[in-house]
Amino acid sequence: MRRNSSLISDGGFLLLFIACFVTIMFTARDPNLYLQNIIFLNVAFLIAIITYFTTITTGLILNILFVFGYGTFTIYQTVVQGDVVTAQSYFWLFMTPVFTAITWMFTQASKQLQEQNDMLTKKNASLATMDESTNLKNMLSFQKDTTVFMALSDRYKIPLTLLVLNVKYWHELRRMIGEEQLNAAVYNITTISQTSIRANDSLYMLTQDNPTWGLLLFTDRDGADIVMNRIRSRMIEMNETEKSSRNRFELNLRMGAFEYNAEETPTPLEWIARARKELEYDV
Repeated sequence: MRRNSSLISDGGFLLLFIACFVTIMFTARDPNLYLQNIIFLNVAFLIAIITYFTTITTGLILNILFVFGYGTFTIYQTVVQGDVVTAQSYFWLFMTPVFTAITWMFTQASKQLQEQNDMLTKKNASLATMDESTNLKNMLSFQKDTTVFMALSDRYKIPLTLLVLNVKYWHELRRMIGEEQLNAAVYNITTISQTSIRANDSLYMLTQDNPTWGLLLFTDRDGADIVMNRIRSRMIEMNETEKSSRNRFELNLRMGAFEYNAEETPTPLEWIARARKELEYDV
């Protein structure tokens, strides 16, 4: 389907070039009719442009009005003035609808390609399991992984704790500093989080708008406190280094952790909600 739309779009674009070339050659062939041909050419282009931004129905109505008006004008010249019907008359009666048809064909194919592209983009976004800015696993991946880990925790009694962290006053920082500095901050926090957990723990980007990281730790609540203290100390070190070397802004984190319990957190989303609620106590 996508290939057919692409071929129709390319064919319409090529036909438009050919029609323009033929029309220009016809317009330039007789200097005596140059002004008249230019006027009809502008009318043909105007109808084609209107068709592009509206519908083929509008284009057909305008073409009918043009054919009726130009036909009446031709009959008047023939009957009243005694002029002979020449190729001039037939050419514009034929080419104006051709321009409209080609424009409609090109427009329809382009719209189909755009719709298909939007559909694929949405489908890709719904199936993507990686955050494109940090290359971390996203919320979709978290839900898939957590469902497995929760089942393992229930079966083998493995302690499992979700640690959630974000930046204090993120929206205020967004208004004060540039996008490049924000991206650098996200990268630095991601690096600190990755280096503060063990190899079998997992790091996720739960939300991107207000960056929220989720650390899935194979430990109990006390073990999560150790990880939080480790992250805080490394964050303090980074702030001191950044302030002394580049006079950068200071980042402060909010962290909250909640240990998995089958009764209190039966689903991944409920678990995230309970962990985020713990953020309220970190002031």
